[in-house]
Amino acid sequence: MNLDFGSEYDDFRDKVAGFCSSHKGVHLTGSLYGQYETIKRARSVSPNGETMSLIEWQQLLIENGYFARNIPKEYGGYGGELDIVKNVIINSEFNKAGIPSGTGGQGIDFLVPTLLEMGTEDQKKQYIKSALHLETIWCQGYSEPNAGSDLANLQTKGVLDGNEWVINGQKIWTSTAKYSQMMFCLVRTEPDMPKHKGISYLLIPMDSPGIKIRPLVDMTLDAGFNEVFFTDVRIPAKNIVGQRGEGWLVANKTLVHERGSLGDPERMITRLNLLIELMKNETLNGKRVIDHPVYRDRLMKIQGKTLALKAHGLRLLSGKINKTQNVNLGIMIVKLYGTEMRYELESLAIDILGELGTLYEQSPHIRDEGSWQYAFMYYLGLIIGGGTSQIQKNIISERGLGMPKAPKIKEV
Repeated sequence: MNLDFGSEYDDFRDKVAGFCSSHKGVHLTGSLYGQYETIKRARSVSPNGETMSLIEWQQLLIENGYFARNIPKEYGGYGGELDIVKNVIINSEFNKAGIPSGTGGQGIDFLVPTLLEMGTEDQKKQYIKSALHLETIWCQGYSEPNAGSDLANLQTKGVLDGNEWVINGQKIWTSTAKYSQMMFCLVRTEPDMPKHKGISYLLIPMDSPGIKIRPLVDMTLDAGFNEVFFTDVRIPAKNIVGQRGEGWLVANKTLVHERGSLGDPERMITRLNLLIELMKNETLNGKRVIDHPVYRDRLMKIQGKTLALKAHGLRLLSGKINKTQNVNLGIMIVKLYGTEMRYELESLAIDILGELGTLYEQSPHIRDEGSWQYAFMYYLGLIIGGGTSQIQKNIISERGLGMPKAPKIKEV
C-alpha cells in the first residue's frame, strides 16, 4: 500500500527511501533481552549487507531522524517537529525495504512518553536519553501474586524515611527484569487511602541492595518473565513520577502507551509477508502450501484482517491530524484486535510447518531459526500483556461505549 500524502511530502519520502536503499541488507548483531531479541530479527534482513551492532544502528536512526524523531535533542532524540504523516512515511518505507526499525522496549515505548508528559525536568534529562540509546534497559513492576487484572489491589509498600523510600514486597511476571538496570514500579505509599488513591509511581535501580530476581522459565524455554522481591530496598525520595499517592493516574498513562504498542499494523504486514513467503517455500503432498485451497483461504482471511488493521490505523492517523475527531475508542480496539490477530497469524505458520512446527531447539530441519515456534508461544502471552482480552473488552464497553460496569459478585 503506497499512500500519497501530497507533493509536500514527496521530498521527504525520497529521502527516507534513499536511506533505506543505502542500508538494505544491513545485518544487526548483539542482543538486549536474550533469545527472542535475536530470533525476532531472523529473516527480516539479509546477512549479505553491512554489519553493525544493535546500539550503533539505533544511534544512526536517531541521528537521521528515523527514530525518536519528535523527542527533543536535549533528551537524546532527534528534535524534529511533530508531524504524524512523516512518522507514517518512515514506517512505510522501512517496511517496504525490509530493513529493521529502531529498537523499542518497556523503557522506550512505555516510560519515555510517560516522563515526557509527567516527569520532572531532572527526570527527563537523567533517564530519557539513556533509554533511547539503549544504555539503560527498563522493566515494569506492576503485577503481583494477588494483583494482576485487579492491579489496584497491589500490596508492595513504600515508606518515606527521611529522604529515602523504603520498599518491601514482591512483583511477578516482570518482563526482562534480569536484563534491566532500572524498574518503573507501583507501590502502596498511603495504606489508609482507597486502593486507587494510595499508590505511587517510583523509579528503582535494579542493583539496589535488597532486590532479588528469580527468573520464570516459560514454554519458550526462555526466562522472559521474572519474580522480583524487595527487602528494605532504599531509593532516593526524588525517584517519584507525579505526586505522592497519584501513581494510578501515572500508571494509566503508561498503560495507554503499552496497549497502543501491541497491535502495530506495520509489524503485522512485515510478518504477513514472511508468512506468504513461507507458504510459497513449504510443500504438502508435492504441491506448494499456498496452492492448497484450505490454507490459502486461511491466509486470505488473515490478509484481510491485516489490511483492515492498516486501514484502522490510517483512520486513527486522520483523527490525530484532525483534532475535532475523537479517536479514543479506536485506540482501545488496537490492542485487543492486534494481539489476537497476530496469534492467529503465527498459528497458521505452525500448522503449515506440520511436524516441523514441533521442532524448537537446534535441528537441521528447523525453519528460520525457530522464529515461528517462538512467536507462536510468545504472542499467546501478549494477549494477556497490558491487560487480558477480557479486561480490554470491559474497557472498550465501559469507557469507549459508555455501557454500565459489569456487576460484581458479592462474597458470602
